[in-house]
Amino acid sequence: MQTFLSIALGVALFAVLAVLLSGVTVFARGGETNRRWSLRLMNLRVVTQAVAILILGLLMLLHYR
Repeated sequence: MQTFLSIALGVALFAVLAVLLSGVTVFARGGETNRRWSLRLMNLRVVTQAVAILILGLLMLLHYR
């Protein structure tokens, strides 16, 4: 179970990084692209961060149990 959660945490952290870099790219472009995608990407980043924190919490719970 810990191995699965460790892999899931890595995937979640990579997803956070990918969404963050996408948001920075959209912000740098500006204009209509920024207006259309910036809020969506920010919300997606918050969700991916929450998932990563939840997985990290589960890993800590299993480790210190």
